[in-house]
Order: sequence, then structure tokens, then C-alpha cells
Amino acid sequence: MIQLKNIKLYRGVKCLVEGASFQLHPGHKVGLTGANGAGKSSVFAMLRGELHPESGELEIPQHWIIAHVAQETPALADAAIEFTLDGDVELRQVEAALRDAEAAGDGEKVGELYARLGEIDGYSARARAAELLHGLGFSNADLQRPVSDFSGGWRVRLNLARALMCRSDLLLLDEPTNHLDLDAVIWLENWLKDYRGTLLLISHDRDFLDAIVNHIAHIEQQKLTLYRGGYSDFERQCAERLAQQQASYDRQQREVAHLQKYIDRFRAQATKARQAQSRIKMLERMELINAAHVDSPFSFSFREPLAAPDPLLVLDEADAGYYQSTQATTILQRIMLTLRPGERVGLLGRNGAGKSTLIKLLANTMTPLQGKRVEGKDLRLGYFAQHQLEQLRPDESPLQHMLRLDPATREQEHRNYLGGFDFRGDMAAGAVGAFSGGEKSRLALALLIWQRPNLLLLDEPTNHLDLEMRHALTMALQDYQGGMVLVSHDRALLRATCDHFLLVADGKVQEFDGDLEDYRDWLNEQRLRDKAEEEKAKPEAAPNARAQNKAERHARLQERRPLLKELEQIEKKMAAWQPEKNQLEQALAAPELYQEADKTRLQTLQKRQAELEQQLTHAEERWLGLHEQLEALPEID
Repeated sequence: MIQLKNIKLYRGVKCLVEGASFQLHPGHKVGLTGANGAGKSSVFAMLRGELHPESGELEIPQHWIIAHVAQETPALADAAIEFTLDGDVELRQVEAALRDAEAAGDGEKVGELYARLGEIDGYSARARAAELLHGLGFSNADLQRPVSDFSGGWRVRLNLARALMCRSDLLLLDEPTNHLDLDAVIWLENWLKDYRGTLLLISHDRDFLDAIVNHIAHIEQQKLTLYRGGYSDFERQCAERLAQQQASYDRQQREVAHLQKYIDRFRAQATKARQAQSRIKMLERMELINAAHVDSPFSFSFREPLAAPDPLLVLDEADAGYYQSTQATTILQRIMLTLRPGERVGLLGRNGAGKSTLIKLLANTMTPLQGKRVEGKDLRLGYFAQHQLEQLRPDESPLQHMLRLDPATREQEHRNYLGGFDFRGDMAAGAVGAFSGGEKSRLALALLIWQRPNLLLLDEPTNHLDLEMRHALTMALQDYQGGMVLVSHDRALLRATCDHFLLVADGKVQEFDGDLEDYRDWLNEQRLRDKAEEEKAKPEAAPNARAQNKAERHARLQERRPLLKELEQIEKKMAAWQPEKNQLEQALAAPELYQEADKTRLQTLQKRQAELEQQLTHAEERWLGLHEQLEALPEID
């Protein structure tokens, strides 16, 4: 159990949390929420022992293993699957000790280590690591690729797989869905539902939180409070609390007004002065209730497009792909798509199916290999993708970006506009290079929206955005008058803003007849199909399969060998002891033995009989125990 007792937590000179006290029991799944900068990551650092509370006590069982996702991934030559397996530290320790014991010919130690390997489910470790990587979007070919081959986003996934591989008691996940697409998010959601340890999760994906957590720990105004239920339950409780607070505030304001009216009326009258003074003291002692309000720094909307051509954009029998040297590689074939004003389309499809390729084709950053891409007259594209954050000028401020974009508009008007994206005061004039990922995403969206596009192409726009900004973006998109194509792993955003979905799969783009729950079912069917195809492909990989089976059979033999050897030794001893026991029983059955004057021989025989019976009893118990151990081990084919 994790216990916080009156915790006060600082980061530098800033107090983040004060007076936090609650308990987290094994198996609790907790969403840690709060505004950006409220202290969520600092709470994680405290749980990892990297940051210590200013006062109070934090109690975590000493034997607990804590797993978290590393922030950096060195460019290692290790294969992806080996890097993932390194997440199970004890597994690697047992494997190393086993190699040493086998090299030294220490049979007893080898037996102990193989037994431990079975206890920690080591024989299935490689299969479990492969399953983690497949779930997070890696292909079979990726498993043996070196870590250094992967881009930054894919290395984040590798770090996540490594954390999940750890057999942890406490798992800390900070925005694990960033850099994941929707199918990987759904897979991770299912995995975390089955996780048996204690989970603390920072996420700005409300659907993801609702599906997994059973508590919310919320940081607000330096208070860390634990609520029961998922994120939607937490929102309802907050709304009720705010409504009660507002009602209490209104009641108190009426009381204050009544007291003040009495004081103003009678304080000058000698006969009423004492009562007036009493009411003045009552007002001074009264603990004033604040008016209820929901802090949201964001307030923006899309400016009305200047034109609305119909259609906005047409793809006619278009093939999408790329050229490598002179060789064309086609990813999507014969796309027929017409986008009209007011149409809101969500793109669905598995990782690598071609969703981003389709967005690039629509954005004209990729030309069709065949077919046509036809723009409507006065088309104004608004294209958002993560790589555009890199195009922001790090030495310039948000205000300078706006002035560069539109120098004819007054500076104050630009400042007012940036304020809707929470770039206020000094922040509007600060260099972008020091901004967080979320702040850069907000600025990129602000620049895009200012240009009054009539067709929005949004590729994962919510990465790094907090819950308040996601909500503001959702509201703005609902009122947007132009056309929109959206790729997102945020199901709440897809559900709230898209009228229909297109499925990108098997090289085609076609209408998806269903909602996001139907898409979840479709994904499950695809995974079952993949497993069936893998089973069919196994005979084709017979040499590898035989080698693997041989290795597994050898491992099982090695695990059984010390048990069988000890069993054989016990049976030999029991076989030797039994005739002696029979002879002792015959001797002790003779009547004349008890008639002898000297009882020394009788006592010697009785003592030896007792020793033998004890030895045989212990041997029989050990013999039974060994057989039980052997029966519990996997059978050898």
C-alpha cells in the first residue's frame, strides 16, 4: 500500500502540493490530473524517489518494483526485442547466472536457476515481449532491428514496451498515448485493464482514462485530492461541488449584505451601537467563500473562411506512394474522394496502413503516382502535422510569428488573439525554443487558424495538448464552417467532431459503415486474422521452429535433470534401507531378546529401528515432493 501523510511538495521555490493525505491500495488504477505545471510529473518524481517532499511522509513497500517509461533512449545496437526484454531485470539476472553456472558445471545451481526461471514465467518471456511490440505497432521485421534505426516517436514506443515488460508492483505512465495511433491506444487500454499491480497514469485522453482508472487524483490550487471513479465521474463530482460552492457563496453574500445593511443603518444610533458592533465582529470572523469558477485559459474559434468552393478537393483514381530511385512504391490505390464544405471526415486504419500518406496527398506535399488531384477555386488549406512544430523559429516569439504571418494587423490585435491560446504577457514575447511540446502545438494551431482555411487537414493535433485545450479545440471544430479531415487517437475528439469515417486498409480508402465501437470490433477481427496467418506460416519457418523447439526441449530437460538425479539417489537409499528395516523387525520379534538380562542389544536395535523409520519417512516425503515438482513442469514433447 502507498500512503501519503500530510505531504508538502516543492519544485525549486514553488509549492506544488500541500497537505496531501490518502492511501492507494494494491490494484488501484489512478488517473493523475491537473493543469499543466500543477505538479503531476513532480509527483511521479517523488514516487520514484528522485524528488523528496519538504515535509510529511511517503510510505511505499520497500520490496515493491517500480516501473516507468524512460524519457531518453540511447542509439543502441541492441535489437528491439532484446531492449524490451531488458525491462525484466530479474529475468536478465537469472539468464546471466545460468550461463555462469552451466559454464562452471554446477548442476545443483543450474537446477535452482531453471526452477526460478519457471517461477518468473521466463520461458514465455520472448513471446510476451514480441506481443508487446506487436501491440504497439511494430512488425515482425522490426523485432530484430537495432534501436538506433528507429525514429524518436518509435523509440518512445520501445521505452513503453520495456516498462510494460517489467513485472512491476507500481507502474507510472506519463502520457503513454502520445506518439501512438488509435489501434495502439486501444491495445494499450486493454493491456492496462488486465495489469494486476498499482497503476498511476497521467493522460489527457478522457476515453482512455475512463476505460482504465477507478480513481482520480487531482491537483488544483496546491491540493492533491483523491476521487473515486473514472474521469467522467470526477467531472460530475467537481460540477456538483462547484454548484454547492456557488450556492453557498450566494447564500453567504445575501447574509453579508443583510448584516452590512444593519450595520450601516444602526451603527450611528447609541441604542443600537452594541448590536451593530456585534454584527461587525460577526462579519470579521466569517470565513468568506469564493465564487465558484472553472479555470480554463483557452477561448478561441475558427474565423469564417473567405470562400467556400464546392467541391473543395477531389481525388480521382489517385494512387499514393513514393519513389525510391526510379522505382515507385504504391501504398494506396485508386482513391476516389470528394471533399465538400462542412464535411467532417475521420480517418481510421491500422498503423502503417497509409492514413498519413493520404493526408499528405490531400495537403499536396505528395503528388499522385497516378490519377488526379483537383483543387477547388480559392481552396485554402490548413495542414497540421507534428513535423510542422519543427518549422517554428526557436529564436522568435509567438508575437513575432504572428507579425511575420500577417504584418498588416495591429500588434495589440495579435496579442488579444494569442491570449485565447494562453500566450499572455511575457509568454507572447518569449522565445519559442524554450516552449514545451504542448505550447508549440498550441502555437502551430493558432498560426493555422489565423489563416482562415476552408479545408482543415489535421494529423494527430492533440499530441501534447492538455484536457482543457482539447476541449477548447473540440468546441471550435464543432463550430467550424469549412471541410475537415482528421487523424487522431483521441476518440472523444473523433466522436464529437466527425460526421463519418473512412477506413484506410489493404491499400484502399473506403467508407466505414459504423462508429468507433464497430472499429474496435474490426481491429479485434484483424488481430485474430493476423494470428491465424501466423499459425499457417509456421511450417514455412520449420528450420527456425525446430531450432526453437530443440532449445526449449533442452531447457526443460535441464530443469528436470537435477530433480530426476535427486529422485534416483533417494530411491537407491530407500532400496538399501528397506532390507535392513525388515531384518530389524525380525530380530525385535524374537521373544528371547526380551528375556536377556543385559538390555543393551535390545536398546541398540530399537534405536536403529527409530532412526531408519525417521530416515524413510523423510525420504518418502521428499520423494513425493519431487514428483509433484516434476508434474508441475511443462511436459517434454
